[in-house]
Amino acid sequence: MCRSIKTLFNFEPPATELEIRDASLQFVRKLSGFSVPSKMNEAAFDQAVADIAACARVLIASLVTSADPRDREVEAARAKARSALRFGTQT
Repeated sequence: MCRSIKTLFNFEPPATELEIRDASLQFVRKLSGFSVPSKMNEAAFDQAVADIAACARVLIASLVTSADPRDREVEAARAKARSALRFGTQT
């Protein structure tokens, strides 16, 4: 769906408020079809982002796993390697 929305659960360090808000913003943008809402829709758009972020915080806090937390730097390196394979390296 939204390629820029990243997994936020089971990371060390845990997801930040900014990461949760950014993922919520991307989700609302995708649902609404607006990257920036009009002044008329701004309040509804902002409320939807806040509501989705609140739900995301509850979800992340409620989930349990027996897996070890993932390391952000290791996951970033893996993503970079996948990107290099897919698109080639840029010089």
